[in-house]
Amino acid sequence: MGMNRNPDPNTIIEGVDEAGRGPLAGPVVAAACIIPPDVTIPGLDDSKVMSEEGRETAYDLLTQHPAVEWAVAVVPVEVIDGINILQAALKAMVEAVDALPTGYPDYVLVDGNRLPKDMDRERSAAIIKGDSKSIPIAAASILAKVFCWLWGHGSTNCDTPESLMVTRDRLMVSLHQQHPEYGFDQHKGYGVPAHIAAIRQHGPCPAHRRTFAPVKTWWPVAKGAEASKA
Repeated sequence: MGMNRNPDPNTIIEGVDEAGRGPLAGPVVAAACIIPPDVTIPGLDDSKVMSEEGRETAYDLLTQHPAVEWAVAVVPVEVIDGINILQAALKAMVEAVDALPTGYPDYVLVDGNRLPKDMDRERSAAIIKGDSKSIPIAAASILAKVFCWLWGHGSTNCDTPESLMVTRDRLMVSLHQQHPEYGFDQHKGYGVPAHIAAIRQHGPCPAHRRTFAPVKTWWPVAKGAEASKA
């Protein structure tokens, strides 16, 4: 794969990407990652073309390498419903960048066509399909899909690979154990016909995004309740 890496050892380039914008349930996650020019992560590729096993292997290599810096930010369903999924994804990106202990790098590359408003325009750029073009973004994409979830502590940032580390898919499997009627273990929260049918039959659970169709159409939230969330 012809992805670009940072050729200048004196310039710190950070990649940023998010995961979880499309599903009807669960959080949105963003990751930031810095890989030094002299570090190679075997098997690193665009996360969308990698198998789950391949992503988890790359995740382990990234998080365990002493020279790789990374951070993950998680924005929960309640915030998504309060500010909308785009703003929640951008918020997660900013929080992931801010969570890195080294501070703002020399340059930030963000996957997609939009930069969060809080990022320095002089030292950042949005790259469409960046996870297939840039090694730091590809690494961030993997980290965003395989992330830390701190149950019960109300924390949205995680910068160390603890034993509570799970993939987003595993989080949805955990939700399946709590709400087996929706089949989260099969579709991981995406709006497939079986998921839509389960929502229609059983109604939404707390993990469902109330501002996403069809939930917002079938079970609209009162305007006062939406305002109190924002």
